[in-house]
Amino acid sequence: MNKKTANEQTKLNLLLVANRNHLSRGDLRSLIRFLESEDCGFDVNLQFSDPKEQPELLELHKLVAIPALIKIDPKPKQIFAGTSIFQQIQNWLPRWEKEEVLISGLGINVRHSDVETIRTRKELLLEDENLVLRQENETLANQIESQERLLRMVAHELRTPLSAAKLAVQSQSLGQIDLSRLKEVIKRRLDEIESLSNDLLEVGTTRWEALCNPQKTNLTHIAAEVILELEKYWLSRGIGINTDIPSDLPKVFADQRRMRQVLLNLIENALKFSKSGDTVEIGILHRTNQWVQVSICDKGPGIPNEEQQRIFLDHVRLPQTSSQTSGFGVGLAVCRRIVEVHGGKIWVVSDPGKGSCFYFTVPVWDNQNKSSQPLTQG
Repeated sequence: MNKKTANEQTKLNLLLVANRNHLSRGDLRSLIRFLESEDCGFDVNLQFSDPKEQPELLELHKLVAIPALIKIDPKPKQIFAGTSIFQQIQNWLPRWEKEEVLISGLGINVRHSDVETIRTRKELLLEDENLVLRQENETLANQIESQERLLRMVAHELRTPLSAAKLAVQSQSLGQIDLSRLKEVIKRRLDEIESLSNDLLEVGTTRWEALCNPQKTNLTHIAAEVILELEKYWLSRGIGINTDIPSDLPKVFADQRRMRQVLLNLIENALKFSKSGDTVEIGILHRTNQWVQVSICDKGPGIPNEEQQRIFLDHVRLPQTSSQTSGFGVGLAVCRRIVEVHGGKIWVVSDPGKGSCFYFTVPVWDNQNKSSQPLTQG
């Protein structure tokens, strides 16, 4: 089929419903470039909408998953969602071009008979409904799979603190430890179970935007509070902490409680994998006008190269550490979601056998963060 000129090209009105994190995905960037190119074959009017700013769109278009691309015009409306939006659009464009089911101010394109047009519209409506059902089915299947995986993890992970508590009770009954030591062990194991439960509740939350209330925040004070909270832990194990935090560090635009949660998780992990005599390095640098970068480095066992991206996924724990530490493997997933909701990035640089450095970025407070404009990725 010959390429149409700009004047001959049919108008195609599309709405992409996605948050700023989705827009950083390679497949969506490729889709946008394609739709804006002449290869598309249509005169595309592509609009963007963030469901955080316009949540009513989810109900209006009955979206069960995002990101989603909606064909507004020509009628009938169609919805594409999931991880293969680009491929779906490429499959549909030739059909739209061939059928030319176009709606204008004067009505349906006269190239088709009314019977053919009605039949085509019915087909499209049925496929639209079928897509919604497939989306709902995929969502339910993922939820069931996630719940089954969590149940297996719960059974496995709760066994560790419960077994330790049971052993402590037996040791006390045999006179091997005193009552104060028993209380200490029981309390520590109960705290461990509570921490695991909190992680489970939070990692299952899908609307992280609703959990964060970013405002002008002093990140230096938060870091100091976290270090002080963990003081007994690192001093009792003979681990040192060095900090590199400039006195003129700017304020950041972040949720104070969530930033404390990220720092507490990362610093506690660094201490957990450190040995007596090791030192954990904590640094906060003003990298650019827009971003502050935080780093937490340890001298622990390190992380294999092939695992360094996977550790930020939900419920992932490394085989070489699973037997040494407790947890559902959700702490880093929680950190990733919090950092990404703030518009930042989180990553790790690790040399197996020599330690790991975790980094994340937080937006600088500039008196304009309250605007609805999305943050640039850090």
